[in-house]
Parts: sequence; structure tokens; C-alpha cells
Amino acid sequence: MAGTGVVETASEQPEQWAGRILASAAPLLEAVKRPTVTVESPMSGDVEALQDAVSRVQQLLATPSADFSHDLLNLIGAIRGYAEMLYEEIELLHPALKTALPALLSAVESSQTALDASASTLVTAKMEAPGVILAVDDMPENRELISRLLSRAGHTVISAVSGEEALELLETRGVDVVLLDLMMPGIGGAEVLKAMKENAVLRATPVIMISGRQDMDQIIACIQAGADDYLLKPFNPVLLQARISAGIERKRWHDREEDYRLQLERNERFIRHTFGRYLSDEIVDQLLENPEGLEMGGDLREVTIMMSDICGFTSLAEHLPPPQVVSLLNRYFEHMTDIIFSQQGTIDEFLGDAILAVFGAPHRLDNDPERAVRCALTMRDAMEAVNEANEAAGLPALQHRIALNTGSVIAGNIGSEQRAKYGCVGHAMNVASRIEGHTLPNEILISDATREHLPNNMFELGEPRELVAKGIEESILVYPVVGLQP
Repeated sequence: MAGTGVVETASEQPEQWAGRILASAAPLLEAVKRPTVTVESPMSGDVEALQDAVSRVQQLLATPSADFSHDLLNLIGAIRGYAEMLYEEIELLHPALKTALPALLSAVESSQTALDASASTLVTAKMEAPGVILAVDDMPENRELISRLLSRAGHTVISAVSGEEALELLETRGVDVVLLDLMMPGIGGAEVLKAMKENAVLRATPVIMISGRQDMDQIIACIQAGADDYLLKPFNPVLLQARISAGIERKRWHDREEDYRLQLERNERFIRHTFGRYLSDEIVDQLLENPEGLEMGGDLREVTIMMSDICGFTSLAEHLPPPQVVSLLNRYFEHMTDIIFSQQGTIDEFLGDAILAVFGAPHRLDNDPERAVRCALTMRDAMEAVNEANEAAGLPALQHRIALNTGSVIAGNIGSEQRAKYGCVGHAMNVASRIEGHTLPNEILISDATREHLPNNMFELGEPRELVAKGIEESILVYPVVGLQP
């Protein structure tokens, strides 16, 4: 029912408007008692509930309680609600009831026009998105009314008689909207609302406060505390359904947003898991901002490849206990990985004692070859610290060699949806491997292709030499890197 309710027109004299409603209900209830009048189920349940509410209003008027106005509003709301539900099926009612029911509704409503307008709305007002509704009210009439109204619209309604029970239910049951009575013994509606908004899981659940108090300060306080809406008793059933529908829609939008956020988190975890061991945190963060290139597959790009390995490691491993071999490798990898990451390189693979790294994938910079050579020089210098630690641990000193080549490769995610790694394949990778095989201990060799991409006069290079490598048709021109130009 739409329109201005009793609370707005006669709230200063509740006994008077309650008396008028009782007087209007009398013909309806008398008609029901006639032997010739039958009411079919489920309307019979509405009639019985209406009778019970009328009886309790009579009792309340005879013996007013401490919360007289509050209790009276609840009961009048129940009468109104059940009467309106009966009115939806007025064509199916006995003629005696058809006559008596509009009179009762007219007494509840402030105008006949509002009655006529809402009656037509009631017939068509149906919920398009049923949800789970938690109705919290200490008055059984209100809980029963809300349950009947919303169940007919397809909702699942669960009830709680107190704030304590409501909070317990919310911890174990998913709910789309909470209808929360403000005035309850024990934990009141305002406290339940506060507890929900302080709970990270429950915070997004829409809450509609229901109260018989037309107190603007209280309404504002509830809205500021996080309530989504506020309805006055006796509430308008059609308005209630509209508010419920809006609340469900908000909840569904939030759930979709939450699902999207969780998907982004899963994607981020995947990226960090896949790339975290091979890329610096800085590059991983950049990839997270633009993850489109991280799908299965790859693309053609120019990179500088660096390969390094420990000289004579196979023989060394044969003469040392396995724990010492592992210790040597871990210490070497730890130092070299930090250096590669500091130059924004990507570790493609650990191959026994060898490191395969690329500069330019997945994140490309204009000075990839330069950073690769700087990285190699720093790695060579770091061997002094590695060997000092080895000596302190009673382990032999190590020597390594580094080769670099620049060229085009296919870079991308290689593997399956369940297990994948970022890597590069192509002829340029093979060339780098062949150069590394001809590199002397503690030497850095770069291909002519890498040299061509370096800034002039930045690095001091040794005399070039040509390599004839297995599987490579043409000879490879390489340059030893002595260091930075003074």
C-alpha cells in the first residue's frame, strides 16, 4: 500500500486511530465467523493472523504496556499487512469479506486514493531477483508478516528474535538483506548495525532499519552508521518490497565486484608465483599493472641474452660431498641473482651450475644491452666476495665465465595452464650458448650484435676474435669486455 500512513496523521492520539481500526475490523471478523462464509487456504492463515493481531491490540488498549506506542505500531502494521495480502486476492473472497475488507483498509490508510493506487500496485509488484532475507524483530507478528510478504515474492526468509541471535546467524548464513528492528530488548538494532559494519565480511550486507519512532535524529544516526534505508512502522508492504529489491541489487553488485577483486588477486598471486623467482620485484609490479602480455603464447622481440656458468664445476662436484656442492651453488646463485635483478634482468633458467638470463623481456628498456654488460661486469667483480665466503666455509674458490648476445627471440609463457614458465626460444639463444662454450675463465665475451647496440666509448673492449661454433653456419665475431672506459 502506498500513501501516508496512520503514524503521519494521528500519531499523537494512538488510542483513537487504533480504536477506529478495531471498529473497521469488527465487520470483517464477524463475517468470518458466519457458517456460510468460507476462506480457502492460504488466505485462511492470513485471516487467522489478522484475528490474532486484532485481539492483541484489544488487550494492549485495555492494559497499556511501558512501550505502548511501539507495541501498538507493530500490531497495527501486522493488521495492515495481512489485510493488504487478503486484498490481493479479493476476487476470490466471499462477498461479505469483499465488503468488509476495503473498510478496514480505508481506516488504516489516510486517503481512499492511496488505497486504490496501491491496490493496483500490489497485484503487479513482484520481485525479479529473489534473495535471502534476515528479519530481526522481537515481535512475532512482525516476523510472521514479513515472512509471508517476502516468501510470496519468492524470497527465502529467516528470522531472529533478538540482536544476539541475528549476529549468530550472520556468522554462519549468507544473507542478501537484513531487516533490522531498532527497538529490541538486549542488543538493539543500532548495536547490531554497528557490529555488522565493524565486521569485514558483513560490512557489505545491506541493512534496512525498521522502527515505529519517527525520530529524525535517530534516522540520521542510523544512516550515518551505515544503514542503507529506514522504514517506519506500520510499513508499506509495497515500499518494503521495493527497498528489499534495491538492497538485493546492491548486494549482487558488491558480490560481483568482490568476485572480480578475488580474480585479480588470484591473477596477481599467479604472476608473482610464476615470475617472482626470475624477475625483480620492480618488474613484477610493472607486469601486474599491464598483465595482457602474460597469457599463454609469446611474441617476437629483441633481447640481450646472458649465459654464465662455473668453470670446471662437473669435476668439482665429483670430488665434494653433496651438501658442499649445494652450498657452493646456492651461495653463487644468491649473489648473481641479486645482481641480475638489480639491473632489471630476467632469469630464464638455472641449468645445473649455469644461469640463463635475458634483458628486454618481458619488460623492455632502451638500454637493455648496456645493462646486460654492466650486469656481467658486476657479476665478475662479485666473485671476490663469493670466494671469500667459500674460503671461510672451507670450500674451494670458483671461477666463472659470461657470454652475451643480442638478437630476436620468441618470448612468452611456455607450458600449460596448470604449469607454465616465462622463457625465450630462438636462434639468438643458441648463439649465446655457443659463445659461452668458447669463453675463458673469468672472461666476458659479447657478440658483435651486442657491441653494435652499446653506446660509444662506454666500455673498454679487447681485440675481437672469430669463433667457429658447432651448428652455426657463419663464424661469430666476439669481443672480450675489459671494463668500463676510464
